Amino acid sequence: MKITLKRLDDAFHLEAVNETSRKVEMDGAPKIGGNNKGMRPMQLLLTAAGSCSSMDVISILKKMKQDLKDFEVEVTGEREPDKVPSLFTDVHLHFILSGNLDEEKVRRAIELSITKYCSVVKILEKTAKISSSFEILK
Repeated sequence: MKITLKRLDDAFHLEAVNETSRKVEMDGAPKIGGNNKGMRPMQLLLTAAGSCSSMDVISILKKMKQDLKDFEVEVTGEREPDKVPSLFTDVHLHFILSGNLDEEKVRRAIELSITKYCSVVKILEKTAKISSSFEILK
């Protein structure tokens, strides 16, 4: 796995490119001299946790033959106040699903992702309490 980062301006605006030329932009907050042209690194970490877990949950639900119509996850994180570095202390993933879904199968798919399969969540749980919830929309 390889990611290449390139500076795009004279401040903190960066572009990351993977081996297949997919791109993500990052930037710093204005209070440190950034221009809000991209996500912050810690936002990307929450994004990585949400996307990693999402891929697990979707895959597990497919294997369970669940009729998943739509899928969304909201990831929130709390960080240590007034510390450098400021690590995450709490991360919560809230899954919003729709379709003809068995509630217990959804619960199990999320549990398997959070406790067993999602590599990013496993890294984050070294410093943060990881929690999850879900709702099924009809």
